[in-house]
Amino acid sequence: MQLDIDIEDWPSGEWEELAERVANAVAEVAPDLGNSRLNTSILFTSDEEVHALNREWRDRDKPTNVLSFPMLSREQLLDLAPDGPPEMLGDIALAYKTCACEADEKGVSLQDHAAHLILHGLLHLAGHDHEISDKDAQAMEALEIAALAKLGIADPYKD
Repeated sequence: MQLDIDIEDWPSGEWEELAERVANAVAEVAPDLGNSRLNTSILFTSDEEVHALNREWRDRDKPTNVLSFPMLSREQLLDLAPDGPPEMLGDIALAYKTCACEADEKGVSLQDHAAHLILHGLLHLAGHDHEISDKDAQAMEALEIAALAKLGIADPYKD
C-alpha cells in the first residue's frame, strides 16, 4: 500500500514513519491490505478539522478521534488483482487533541495510540466494521491486536 500523508496541527514527530510501519503490520494480518496497487491518504490534523469533516460527510456534529472514508467496497478490495493501475482505498483523518487526551487517559504514548487509530481506520477502509455485530467487533479487534503486537504495542482492549 502506498500512503499519501499530510501533517498539519500535530507536533513534530515521526508520523510518516509510524503510518508506514502500521500499514506494513496490517498487511501481515490482513493480506487484502497488502496489495501494492492500493493508495491511502492519511491526514494528521486538528480537532476542529475532523469535527467539520464529521459534520459535513457523516452528519455527526461532534468531534471524534479518527475518521475513515472508504472508496472501495469490501468486495472490490477482495477482487482487486495484484497487477494494474493504482486504486484509491480511501482517506483517514486523525484529530490531534482528541488523540492526545485519549492517550493520556489510557496511560499510553501518543505514538502508540495514533498507531492504533491508523490501524483502526485502515481496517474500516477495508470494510471491517465493529458496529455491525459483536462477532464483527471481535474479528476487527483480533486483527488490531495482532497487528499492534507486530509493532510491539500492547493489546488496547485488555483490561
